[in-house]
Amino acid sequence: MNTRKYLLPAAVAGVLAMSLSACGGGGGGSTASSGGDAAANLDGRGPITYVQGKDNSNVVRPLVDKWNAAHPDQKVTFKEQSDQADQQHDDLVQNFQAKNVNYDVVDVDVIWTAEFAAKGWLQPLTDKMSIDTSKMLPATVKTATYNNTLFAAPQTSDGGILYYRKDLVPTPPKTWDEMMSMCSIAKSNGIDCYAGQMAKYEGLTVNAAEAINSAGGTIVGDDGKSTVTSAAAKAGLNNLVTAYKNGNIPTQGVTYQEEQSRQSFEDGKLLFLRNWPYVYNLAKTDGSSKVKDTFGMAPLPGKSGPGASSLGGHNLAVSVYSAHKATAKDFLTFMTSEETEKFYATQGSLAPVLGSLYDDPALVQQLPYLPVLKTSIQNAVPRPVTPFYPAVTKAIQDNAYAAIKGDKSVDQAMTDMDTAINSASQ
Repeated sequence: MNTRKYLLPAAVAGVLAMSLSACGGGGGGSTASSGGDAAANLDGRGPITYVQGKDNSNVVRPLVDKWNAAHPDQKVTFKEQSDQADQQHDDLVQNFQAKNVNYDVVDVDVIWTAEFAAKGWLQPLTDKMSIDTSKMLPATVKTATYNNTLFAAPQTSDGGILYYRKDLVPTPPKTWDEMMSMCSIAKSNGIDCYAGQMAKYEGLTVNAAEAINSAGGTIVGDDGKSTVTSAAAKAGLNNLVTAYKNGNIPTQGVTYQEEQSRQSFEDGKLLFLRNWPYVYNLAKTDGSSKVKDTFGMAPLPGKSGPGASSLGGHNLAVSVYSAHKATAKDFLTFMTSEETEKFYATQGSLAPVLGSLYDDPALVQQLPYLPVLKTSIQNAVPRPVTPFYPAVTKAIQDNAYAAIKGDKSVDQAMTDMDTAINSASQ
């Protein structure tokens, strides 16, 4: 699921995602062929269009208004897409394939960056188009990089968090094994122990990847080939399989997406929950929440310390077909400035990419879990960086789900996953 998770759901309580896919429209009567090359129009200035998914928290409009007031000859037009990530992705693909010069700046989910870069649709941010990433969290820069080239500007990030009942577990577990040993506390209190997002959808890719990476494994190597048959990768998936088999993950856990798992935790039925930061405000403020004053937040547990979260977030890129790339580059810089990044957090409840903001006293006072989230993002691992992501995530979901349910052994699931991932890249 390519979604932009709320830190605080500023607009619609319970909404998981504000998926942003941004696009821009070059003006000026240019043709597709004139903008269809990475070397063309690097000095071009003029109107552009920025298109993204549903702006539920009213983040984009104030920023566009601010830009336009300062740049009357290089105005940005905001085109709003739907709130469905798959629709946004397909819309971008269709317009890139058509070499549409009216899509100058595109905001892509971190898992789409490699796909679009590999197809030659994104402008390399090198030389004249280079931007300063020195103050950005390294993990976010990695999501914007393909084949050692920066193709996008990290805009917002996200990382997994462990929610726990601090009234029952005063000190959160630091390792997976320690957390599993605490499940006896859940049992003695008549509640479930641990849940994440184990239904067969993108959330399972996130959870399976976290389990594998946290155990020291990987899903693909630098060459894009599968590495899931390693002992460490198998051990990671086996952690989930064993927990489901012995009841530490409840039977209904394989039906949970973000909202079902959040609801279980808020209902007081769960000791530990893996979820995104958006849960914080809902658990604190929902009238029905039974854990308002009894939950804490900690980094995901790993093998011997903090685990490896799957990295979420969105990146801003410039289309190779844009006629006004100089304007587009300046807009990228504006949209990732410290002032704008702070606005994402305070207005849009989105995780900033600038490391310093996680230690900003005023922001931490408003969003007290920012230091925990920073730890999560610093230890985060992007989901497989591959131009064949749709096929890869299906391979992970299908086989991880079968293993957790007991329909396949871990060895068989990883063998099948390995075959499917490598087939996807051929």
